[in-house]
Amino acid sequence: MALQIFQATQIPFYFLGQMNDEVTGDGSVDIKGRPVLKNGTGKWKACPFILGTGGCERLAFYGISSNLVTYLKSKLHEGNVSAARNVTTWQGTCYFIPLIGGVLADTYWGRYWTMAVFFAFYLIGLCTLTLCASIPALQPAECVGTVCPSATTAQYAIFFIGLYFVALGTGGIKPCIWPFGADQFDDTDPRERGKKGSFFNWFYFFNNIGAFLSSSLVVLVQEDIGWGLGYAIPTLVMVIGIVIFVAGTPFYRLQRPGGSPLTRISQVLVASFHKRNSVVPEDSSLLYETQDLRSTSRGSRKLDHSNELKCLDKAAVVSDSIFKSEDFSNHWRLCTVTQVEELKILIRMFPIWASGIIFSAVYAQMSSLFVEQGKMMDRTVGSFTIPAATLSSFDLISVIIWVPIYDRIIISIARKFTRKEKGFSELQRMGIGLFVSVLCMLVAALVEFKRLQLAKELGLIDEDVAVPISIFWQIPQYFMLGAAEVFTFIGQHEFFYEQAPDNMRSLCSALSLLTNSLGNYLSSLILTIVTYITTKGGNVGWIPDNLNEGHLDYFFLLLAGLSFLNMLLYIVFARKYKEKKAS
Repeated sequence: MALQIFQATQIPFYFLGQMNDEVTGDGSVDIKGRPVLKNGTGKWKACPFILGTGGCERLAFYGISSNLVTYLKSKLHEGNVSAARNVTTWQGTCYFIPLIGGVLADTYWGRYWTMAVFFAFYLIGLCTLTLCASIPALQPAECVGTVCPSATTAQYAIFFIGLYFVALGTGGIKPCIWPFGADQFDDTDPRERGKKGSFFNWFYFFNNIGAFLSSSLVVLVQEDIGWGLGYAIPTLVMVIGIVIFVAGTPFYRLQRPGGSPLTRISQVLVASFHKRNSVVPEDSSLLYETQDLRSTSRGSRKLDHSNELKCLDKAAVVSDSIFKSEDFSNHWRLCTVTQVEELKILIRMFPIWASGIIFSAVYAQMSSLFVEQGKMMDRTVGSFTIPAATLSSFDLISVIIWVPIYDRIIISIARKFTRKEKGFSELQRMGIGLFVSVLCMLVAALVEFKRLQLAKELGLIDEDVAVPISIFWQIPQYFMLGAAEVFTFIGQHEFFYEQAPDNMRSLCSALSLLTNSLGNYLSSLILTIVTYITTKGGNVGWIPDNLNEGHLDYFFLLLAGLSFLNMLLYIVFARKYKEKKAS
């Protein structure tokens, strides 16, 4: 019996002399594919390299995204609506591509090698953008008065090729890097598992440190010194991040890919349809499940049966023909209970996933219309003019403040009332963030209402000039958005990692990030529809090039209303959600 258990763990001969508790119980391996010992690997020995890499990647990303709308307007001479639409579309793409990275990681390469490949694409894109910002031939001529020549097709093409290479790079890295960090803690060890929640908090903290440095210092370099140097800095930081990532290799715990999650999902659908006339037994123990210690998917735990969506249980019914043939190997006709439960989990998570789309549409305003709003406010402090995009640093400062408060204080207080180790569940945490996002948009609308009221009093409605109201009135909306991030985004990351099947964690991480993509696309769609409707009959619309003529406050109120409805729907589905149970 002992020999069978030893063989089932697939531990090679050179570990024969090691005690069982020295080897990780979750099937993790080192870079050479060998099972790893707990001492000397993973945990907080490996995490500093991952936190450093994540911080550098975020600095590079926000070095491009934070002030992208300004580059498009000042260098490529785009209008407000066109620039905002291009920014939100690009950002949406950055969060759509993680689906590719997630599938590659779970199916073929694993998280470590997937990140290594996409770092190369990232660096190529950054180098291309640096060249575009440094070489005059790759930019349209400067404006002469109010006449601004448009960029040529070639200039647009080269710039956007580099921009979307960055999207490809970050899209391949994002679904892997924070699950990769969580992989450093053994799920089978309660002492290590309890520290995983703190990793998610501090990972987001260091990400925002990088983003803060980028949105403040790098933005200043771009506007006050030059775009060439302003884009060269993120490129250099990315090189440093890659070096840090590689340096941590001896300490990493790697999870081996478990095969295509899309194939496993398809097999359940096909098998259940093929046996659609079968009767599901009342006793769930009669459904098919492998007798091995682990599931049929490499490196994955078995999942307990649930009583929901019983139509899918037909995929695990052992039909008479299968029983007589004694052939249990065709997964397109017979699936395990674990395989069926994997699909059930994805279906249960769908409403929770969908609720993040509206929140992401709100978050998208920080790098587009919040910046446009700030440009029409008083940005001077003495003789110094503050770039409007710099105000996004207050969102990052808010995150930097709230993460340690949440991790060290709020959790301790909440634990006394909820009796939960984490203080709040992931679902409760996300719900709080959705509520704060509603307040954020109401505050943004109030600030814009006051700005327009002052513009009307001073007779500046028809003038495309800044209104003498301090840009620092935007700080509350940025600060509230940062607080909403700490609750919603971190809770979302942890939820999709913990609730995902073991062999689908990169894919589910990508699905989590997809809400950001769809939120950006939704923001672009709403912007397009609102512009179309409000400009009918020759009206200037809510968001004209001269915001003094428009009603940006109405747009923010629209988003607040959508966010409130989204929160109510979220509460309904969160109360019904049943967590997964791994055996």
